[in-house]
Amino acid sequence: MRIAVTGSIATDHLMTFGGKFTDTLIADKLDKISVSYLVGELQIRRGGVAGNIAFGLGCLGQNPLLVGSVGADFAQYRQWLDEHGVDTSGVRTSATQHTARFTATNDTEGNQIASFYPGAMSEDGEIDIVALAQTHGVGLVVIGAGDPGAMQRYTADCRAAGIAFAADFSQQVAFLDGDAMRTLVEGATYLFSNEYEEAVIESKTGWSSADVLERVGSRVVTLGGNGAKLERKGEETVLVGPVKDARLVEPTGTGDAFRSGFLAATAWGLPVERAIQLGNLMAVQVLETVGPQEYQPTPKVITERATAAYGEAVAAELAAYLPA
Repeated sequence: MRIAVTGSIATDHLMTFGGKFTDTLIADKLDKISVSYLVGELQIRRGGVAGNIAFGLGCLGQNPLLVGSVGADFAQYRQWLDEHGVDTSGVRTSATQHTARFTATNDTEGNQIASFYPGAMSEDGEIDIVALAQTHGVGLVVIGAGDPGAMQRYTADCRAAGIAFAADFSQQVAFLDGDAMRTLVEGATYLFSNEYEEAVIESKTGWSSADVLERVGSRVVTLGGNGAKLERKGEETVLVGPVKDARLVEPTGTGDAFRSGFLAATAWGLPVERAIQLGNLMAVQVLETVGPQEYQPTPKVITERATAAYGEAVAAELAAYLPA
């Protein structure tokens, strides 16, 4: 099964201020702020929901089709993805906008001042997802967090064309209203979320858990340190525990990596328990690395972690599908 991944494609510019923001702010002058911070560190990371998921799928040998809009400044990022098995022929280059960018400065107390520039992402709605899916033999379109208008269009177009799609709101869960969520969920083959997003979706749509399961094929919920679960209407919940020896370094992109592992195993035709296990094994590597695409999910690493977490039989089953 060929997978197309839509959503944000962005670079993260992460900086660290060696003091406390609160020491530089005057309480009765917050209506006229003009501050500048001398930072001692800058890290530039490749990211974005679609970029992260596609990277993981590429590393697992899936050759996913990445779909989205970028700027002329995307050349190095494109090369990186091409080198890691991602088909970037579905990426559109804007004539006027830069690639989306997240810029954040953290202080020593963990406080953050950040901004997100959508840039070329705002043009995602100009892409014909059905034409791309048909041309590239796509069997599933992941509709990830990106331009809200494009998310609506892709969902409606996939539904009308009979193309299976997965709904993944992630960062957009706070901004989408109930009406938008209901149209994005209806008919999804998979609905991905974490526990918090699960609660927000039910609250905003006004649907109960049973109502959601009436409308989707499978709901996949990541549970942080407790692993992940998959629910289907009329079936027992499949709950898979976590990789217990995980070390927390930086969590950005763990959910995206989980999705890449789950979807790769699903594309291989493995049962849902194996899909969740591979999702957990991918997620933990990002958790232990700074940056959502700085990990190296080699067959050796995955099988060793799988053996320790889930046993030799599971590791052997996954190893049969991992790329050399």
